Amino acid sequence: MLVIFGILIIVASVILGFIVLIQNPKGGGLSGSLSGISNQLMGVKQTTDVLEKGTWIFAAVVGILCLVSPAFIPKNASSSSSNDDLLKNTVAPAAKPAVPANTGTMTTTPKVDSPKK
Repeated sequence: MLVIFGILIIVASVILGFIVLIQNPKGGGLSGSLSGISNQLMGVKQTTDVLEKGTWIFAAVVGILCLVSPAFIPKNASSSSSNDDLLKNTVAPAAKPAVPANTGTMTTTPKVDSPKK
């Protein structure tokens, strides 16, 4: 079900982006590039109204789909087991070495000469 919501959100977002890119910020937009066809069918004013309504509709569709889709996440999946698996795959912190690390000082005892007689 989440896959369907994901596909619907992507399709609605692409359509929304297309509608926004068609619009001209000065109000010309699609009516300026398709002047002959749009003026005969819908008129200049109606073209910008349709694009504006389409922008609001698809923005609302994307928002609603994003808010509703988490309700369809399956509840029976135990989150603790997935967290346990995740913790098992992480690197454990390094344990203290059994032998002291080389600190740059001499770790062996110096050879002591026996006293002369």
